[in-house]
Amino acid sequence: MNNPWEDIGLETYERHMSLDSVGQLQALSDIMKEQFDAYPVSTAMVLGVAGGNGLGHIDTGKYKKVYGVDINAQYLQAVSQRFESLSGVLECLRADLTNEAQNLPQAQLIIADLLVEYIGFSAFGRAVTQVRPEYVSCVIQINTDSGGWVSESPYIHAFDRLSEVHYQMSEEELSDTMKAAGYSLIFSQTKPLPNGKALRRLDYKKTKER
Repeated sequence: MNNPWEDIGLETYERHMSLDSVGQLQALSDIMKEQFDAYPVSTAMVLGVAGGNGLGHIDTGKYKKVYGVDINAQYLQAVSQRFESLSGVLECLRADLTNEAQNLPQAQLIIADLLVEYIGFSAFGRAVTQVRPEYVSCVIQINTDSGGWVSESPYIHAFDRLSEVHYQMSEEELSDTMKAAGYSLIFSQTKPLPNGKALRRLDYKKTKER
């Protein structure tokens, strides 16, 4: 059976994420600007790039190469069309990160926003080990409200199958995974969302070679 993310249309996903009651598309775009600007790097990899939200913040004077990685080929096609101005810098790669991390190239920065939830800690650790970045910046969702981990919206049933690949998130487990890969936490920040949930940004820096 295919991965549920391959069956979710981009328009549906973006409409859900951008609802005023959800507010994640807007919040993640703001966070990605900070992630791209934060560290002295010239190459980056965005894992779970979806439709490219946030890629408009890429400074082509700073970045020589940015990889956008996703399992959904249609998402990547949309990214290529939307960001033709980044031709020569942006390269889209299709990969199932649960079992194809060994195919990823190296980059100095990994950005992984709302991604670890859908591949798990072990697979994320393998991706980090393969890419060997100096910095890793993650965003995980904190469910501080009484609802489910998918926010209520008119589009919620498009995401029903995501329960097949969803992992419960824990900041401690993520940091333990990163420590095992040779990284230490250097920055954390929480951004509240309209519906009582929150986005937790966690940045790590390489401390040792494995």
